[in-house]
Amino acid sequence: MSEPTTGAAEGRKARNKAFASIALVLVLAGAGIVYQPEWIYPWLKVLHVAAVISWMVGLFYLPRIFVYHSEADRDGDAASTFAVMEARLLKVIMRPAMLVVWGSGLWLAWKGFGFYGPWLWVKIAAVVGLTAFHGFLSQATRRFASGSNRFTARQWRMVNEIPTLLMLVALIMVIVKPFA
Repeated sequence: MSEPTTGAAEGRKARNKAFASIALVLVLAGAGIVYQPEWIYPWLKVLHVAAVISWMVGLFYLPRIFVYHSEADRDGDAASTFAVMEARLLKVIMRPAMLVVWGSGLWLAWKGFGFYGPWLWVKIAAVVGLTAFHGFLSQATRRFASGSNRFTARQWRMVNEIPTLLMLVALIMVIVKPFA
């Protein structure tokens, strides 16, 4: 395989930005736990929604990249480029966003609802499912990088529907609260 078209410096820069974002979230969450100012709840809610959007974009896009990667020549330049794209999407966008979703979401569930309500637990179960799917995609990223992908492009297209279903469950629980 040929070398990636982008350098390690760009990757380090993006990783440092992601770590800075996570540090900011941890500081805000820590301030919220210790001081509990009134203003922190809506700001952490904004942060939570932004992280959910970022994470979901990755959960939708990574399987789509897998579709193209599985159709590419295993030893060609395209496969090498897809492997770099997959790894960076996972490490720089998806993983930090997932951590922010969990950190801010658990704090919001505790502060806003005291972890009370069946709808909240169904939503958390959907997020656990999304996290398991994230782990599955992480494993698939490693398989693609090593040249041992197991799925066809058609199978990746079907796999791409899983996060949509889990997202809909979470949205219904948050907005409709059918078990409230």
